[in-house]
Amino acid sequence: MAEHDPNAICVIIAAKNAASTITTAIHSALAQPGVAEVVVVDDASTDKTATVAEAANDDQNRVRVISLPVNRGPAAARNIAIANSSAPLIAILDADDFFFPGRFEAMLQHRDWDLIADNIAFTRNAKPPRSPQAFQPRARSLSTLEFIEGNISQPGVRRGEIGFLKPVMRRSFLEKRQLGYNENLRLGEDYDLYLRALVKGARYTVIEHVGYGAVVRADSLSGQHRTEDLQRLYQVDADVRATPGLPSEVASALKRHEQHIRGRYNLRAFLDSKKRGGMTEALAFAIKHPFAMPSIAAGILRDKTQRYRPKPPDAAPETGFRYLMIGVAAAQK
Repeated sequence: MAEHDPNAICVIIAAKNAASTITTAIHSALAQPGVAEVVVVDDASTDKTATVAEAANDDQNRVRVISLPVNRGPAAARNIAIANSSAPLIAILDADDFFFPGRFEAMLQHRDWDLIADNIAFTRNAKPPRSPQAFQPRARSLSTLEFIEGNISQPGVRRGEIGFLKPVMRRSFLEKRQLGYNENLRLGEDYDLYLRALVKGARYTVIEHVGYGAVVRADSLSGQHRTEDLQRLYQVDADVRATPGLPSEVASALKRHEQHIRGRYNLRAFLDSKKRGGMTEALAFAIKHPFAMPSIAAGILRDKTQRYRPKPPDAAPETGFRYLMIGVAAAQK
């Protein structure tokens, strides 16, 4: 099936200490028509992630579990999963998330895309008791400019809304453009891949149908990053801006995103200095990096006043959802 059906899907899951959630993720993938294989890469977990994943296999033996002896990060884990799969379509699933029934049928109604993403329902409940809102699977194209701007924080808007999208990707496009995850990144590896795909001409379609369930967790690994991870991420923008023939408006947006991430890096580096050597070392850092002072001052002010600002909803109430996109309700049957 994976070799002959152009709509066969491989679901790849990078997992680290996900024994408590991996079964739900795998079963939600296996329940989707069209899924030919599920490849789980256990990224040197210290719990029983691999054992639990293997136990979630079905009678068609569609699940393959690859265990890494040392932790290499989500980018490397996903590259390994892609290299060890063959289906023409590649779907990303985080180990603590899940697919809603009918996800891929809604996507495959549409043609002429290299990447296609659907709406996301955010929830705090790993096993939601009901289905999400039914939106019409209306489609629109996502431009490179929209993608970059959608990854820049705005006041009152939760960071990275566009960055949360989990597109299905055509393997043929990735191979033709020689695209894969940047294994030097442990933060923003998705942003980097989708950005480079768009710059290289990817047709990125987004539909309003809700097919992906994202579980909001306070201890999510994606929310834990090092200061150097931010530095590597803003370097992505600088590298892509050097692409010959890049439209000026795209280059300008990349510059804004770079400044946005660099500002976060400056604040973290300043606070790291303070933690290591107190205010003396922090002031020495500020003197050595005078151009970082505006972002440091703005970040400190933002942190100090955060408790007084209204917060965007993390998710709907415990039994409900928050949606990445609000679409047109589908007709009731």
